[in-house]
Formats: sequence, structure tokens, C-alpha cells
Amino acid sequence: MVPQRKNTKRSGFSLLELLAVVTILGIIAAIIVPRVTVSASSAKQKVRDHHKATINAAVERYYVDTGGWPADDLNDIANNANYFPDGIPQNPVDNSSYSLNSTTHRVN
Repeated sequence: MVPQRKNTKRSGFSLLELLAVVTILGIIAAIIVPRVTVSASSAKQKVRDHHKATINAAVERYYVDTGGWPADDLNDIANNANYFPDGIPQNPVDNSSYSLNSTTHRVN
């Protein structure tokens, strides 16, 4: 007599199925990751430009209010709560402090 085999379904994934899924995930990651990193750096640059515009407006207001330009390191308006109650923000691109060009009286 021949032994009978039971028809049992095996659960799990085959190696080919796993390889296909990993390949698809790799392709998706290769497309998305560069876009996210570019988005983060361009967002930081836009925030930096916004900070510079805000500081330039405060420098001009300081000149109108006092008749003189603030110090090049911007301590005059940084310590005055009327201009920046929370202090002057840091440059988000390189975490440096903003400074004023002594010739143009614009933020560097």
C-alpha cells in the first residue's frame, strides 16, 4: 500500500515573492528619499530668506526709531523686546547667527 500524502497548505511567502517586494520597496525609496532631502534643504533656505527679510525690516524700523543703525552683531535689536521678543532667530541652514553688513546695513 502506498502512503497517502495529506494536502496541507503551507503558509508563508516564497523567496521570489519576497524578492519582488524588496525590489519594489527599493525603487520607491530611490524615488522618494532624494525628493525629501531636497525639500528639507530648500525649506531651510526659504526660512533663512524669511528671517533675513524680517530682520531687515526690524533694522529699518530701528533706524527710524533711533536715528542710527544697530550694531553689526545686531545686539541692539536682539536685546530689545520691541523688535524681537523671543530674540533673533538662528540661521536654519548652518545654525549661525545673523550679522549686519556695515556698508549696506542689510543682513548677511
